[in-house]
Amino acid sequence: MSELGKTLIFFGLILAGLGVLFLICPKVPFLGKLPGDIRIERDNFKFYFPLATSILLSLLFSLIICLFQKK
Repeated sequence: MSELGKTLIFFGLILAGLGVLFLICPKVPFLGKLPGDIRIERDNFKFYFPLATSILLSLLFSLIICLFQKK
């Protein structure tokens, strides 16, 4: 159980750091505007699903986790 607690704290700190980073940086220019992102805008309806952005971030986080596990 101790190892699980340390892992949760580690990922919590990473998420908090990302939150601070997004608050400091007003906007990342390419994030959310990739070609695979789905955006539907009508008169009184807006739907946005960042599919390509989600895949890109997932690959990036997987790579970072893989690099940390090899150490």
